[in-house]
Amino acid sequence: MALAASQASAADKTTADGGQAPADPVLVQAMEAELHRAMAELGNTPAANSKQPALKPYFVSYSVADAETVVINAQYGAIMNSATRHARTADVQVRIGSPTLDNTHDTHRTSALTTYALPLADNQMAIERTLWYATNKGYGKALDALEKVKTEQQVRAKEEDSSGDFSTEKEHDDVLPPASKLDVDKAAWEQRLREISAVFRGYPHIFYDTAALQATHETDTFISSDGTKVQAPNQVARLVIVARTRAADGMDLFRAETFEADSTGNLPPQSEVLAKTVAMAKNLDDLRVAPITEPYNGPAILSGRAAAVFFHEVLGHRLEGQRQRGDEEGQTFTKLMGKQILPKFLSVADDPTLATYDGHPLSGHYLFDDEGQPARKVNLVDDGVLKTFLMSRLPVASVAQSNGHGRAETGKMPTGRQGNLIVTSTKAVSDAELREMLKAEAKKQGKAYGLFFEDISSGFAVTTRRSPQAFQVIPLVVYRVYVDGRPDELVRGVSIVGTPQAALNRIVATGDHDDIFNGECGAESGTVPVSAVAPAMLVSEIETQKQAQGSARPPIVEPPPLGAPMVQGGAR
Repeated sequence: MALAASQASAADKTTADGGQAPADPVLVQAMEAELHRAMAELGNTPAANSKQPALKPYFVSYSVADAETVVINAQYGAIMNSATRHARTADVQVRIGSPTLDNTHDTHRTSALTTYALPLADNQMAIERTLWYATNKGYGKALDALEKVKTEQQVRAKEEDSSGDFSTEKEHDDVLPPASKLDVDKAAWEQRLREISAVFRGYPHIFYDTAALQATHETDTFISSDGTKVQAPNQVARLVIVARTRAADGMDLFRAETFEADSTGNLPPQSEVLAKTVAMAKNLDDLRVAPITEPYNGPAILSGRAAAVFFHEVLGHRLEGQRQRGDEEGQTFTKLMGKQILPKFLSVADDPTLATYDGHPLSGHYLFDDEGQPARKVNLVDDGVLKTFLMSRLPVASVAQSNGHGRAETGKMPTGRQGNLIVTSTKAVSDAELREMLKAEAKKQGKAYGLFFEDISSGFAVTTRRSPQAFQVIPLVVYRVYVDGRPDELVRGVSIVGTPQAALNRIVATGDHDDIFNGECGAESGTVPVSAVAPAMLVSEIETQKQAQGSARPPIVEPPPLGAPMVQGGAR
């Protein structure tokens, strides 16, 4: 067992050619030392006044995120916040029982996890003490949860899926160099953000704006009692611009632009960012006075970016492994392995090993998942046929092993999650042809127009069986494309709704080039960075409903005039 090897000191390690291997970082040494002690000593003695024998953990893992972050925000041409943070946080996981049945069973999944902040300094004794305390606390939680699990097993009916609670995986040992020290020219970026956010000063109806830079250098270290020891750097710089306005009828409207790269130096030049910011501001002004469209059921085109979000919400979440088991899950596709769930010209894969696509960075890239498993490409749907699910180390009846998709925000238990979801098509046409196909389909259905969804912000998918198996996606920019050749008309106030199997099988053709959506996705294991890649798609039928209207009036008083002098203390 690889754990035994971790007892050796760093000085005892040699390379294959007989040379001296570099010592593990202090953090790794502390994690290994405390992990070995926990496995050797926990559960050796029963608790006081207990007639039950002591229970030893069968699995313990430590996952540490060591992150340096620079965050700068500007609004209306002024800096609102500029800060540098350093945080080092440990997730300690303790499992008692056996992989077949342990303290995490069913609704007790989070009982394995204890999260604690670690000392920032490389002080081995201080780090070990903190890990010791967190492990001890986690062991107590696990004991309590296992008793509840055993009691519930005696009174509950037999579960549909009797798979175990934890998969056995091959150990991995790959310690990569930590992330380099964070280097951000804060003064230069403060000036850039002032200039970007100042664009909105020329648009009096935009009552909120922010331009924000977040640059993070993080090193993630994972070690476990089953022999895995991996460490990988992660570097990302994200520039986000958001603006909001309000129509006269009270409807709130917003637009957002996100730029992402592996460092601040690789973000787009200021000229490109400013051009997109101006276009966003003008679009918001147009949306504010655009007509509200009525509920609609008919043909539509989803732009590539919109189709990417659509697939993430409608299909991706339902192919996450944990959604295939449990009394509460709707299990939309659980019994459809090997069967057609999409038109035959569509295939879907999730490939977190890709750092870029067509030269553009992908947010969902990672080297190891949050259970220490190597990232892997997973072919989910081939030529319309469902092949597998996105798996963490929680088995399901049809898939027993992880495929490197156990992901979580720090402080959450990993579950099967999307990384880089990529949709490909063998039935592709040009944008112009797709548009003519939309008009023809609308005319055939007796519609005056079809809809074109240019941009989508987000959405949500309901996967529990106590609720309808439905989804809702929130478009930001929607146009009516008229059959009689009138110019396209910008409209507002709709959201896309439907059920997954019906919506997915109404895709009739796709565009011939891909677009990328980079963002963050929230679910039961927290918020994780994700990407989705897809071509534009023509659907023969899509349903929309009205968005919530809102009742607040636009700002009553006009904003202060541009260029009004500011006096110290804030008085005019």
